[in-house]
Amino acid sequence: MKKKLIIKIGTSTLTAGTNRISFAVIESLARQIVELKKEFDIVIVSSGAIATARQFVEINGSHKNVDSKQAMAAIGQTKLMELYDDIFRTFGLNIAQILLTYRDFENEVANENTRNTINKLWEVDYIPIVNENDTVSIEEIVLGDNDKLSALVAVITKADLLILVSDIDGIYTCNPHLHPNAELITEVSDLNSITSCIEEKESTLGTGGMSSKIYAAEICMRHRVEMWIVNGQRANYIIKALNGGIPFTRFTAKA
Repeated sequence: MKKKLIIKIGTSTLTAGTNRISFAVIESLARQIVELKKEFDIVIVSSGAIATARQFVEINGSHKNVDSKQAMAAIGQTKLMELYDDIFRTFGLNIAQILLTYRDFENEVANENTRNTINKLWEVDYIPIVNENDTVSIEEIVLGDNDKLSALVAVITKADLLILVSDIDGIYTCNPHLHPNAELITEVSDLNSITSCIEEKESTLGTGGMSSKIYAAEICMRHRVEMWIVNGQRANYIIKALNGGIPFTRFTAKA
């Protein structure tokens, strides 16, 4: 049996630091998945719907008003899936969309249905792409940029590994954007040991910061799912991380 890998990719990574979705970023992900599929069944948890919509329309208040953000998400979600589909198909990869809310994870029947759907998609060689259903739920828009969502998906699928693709190598002793002497922490088994290290960087793109990633790590560690933070700005970042070729932070539960 293949291992189960959840890949979460956020808005700041998908836009490569610009205000538009980067085709090259999605293409890089597709190239890696072609190789990864030999060993893993894969789910992608993808943000970026609102950023995608901004390439086509701007609704007044969409930077601060929840209803405007939800409308932007409704416009951008289909266009984001079109981008994934167009690019992934050139690599022979099939995708399917799954939209979830956090309420879905509070219901065991919904959990079972989601798990069964993902398993069936893997069986017929489709890659599920998961996002929060932003038109009926606001938590990701306001708080977490899908970090928590990806952890919950990893738990219900009994994943072997969750990789949070970020714009940084992982957790540092202090914010490396503010402190040049910051050192990367490569292994974390006790979250209490790093709480003093979390110092957020302002972002105009994604809503997820290190605090939301730590919360995702807490969920994963509680359910014994390994989680990594990997820098998506590095070439072949997932392949190289798996082969020990780049630095990153690994979260593992205590034995």
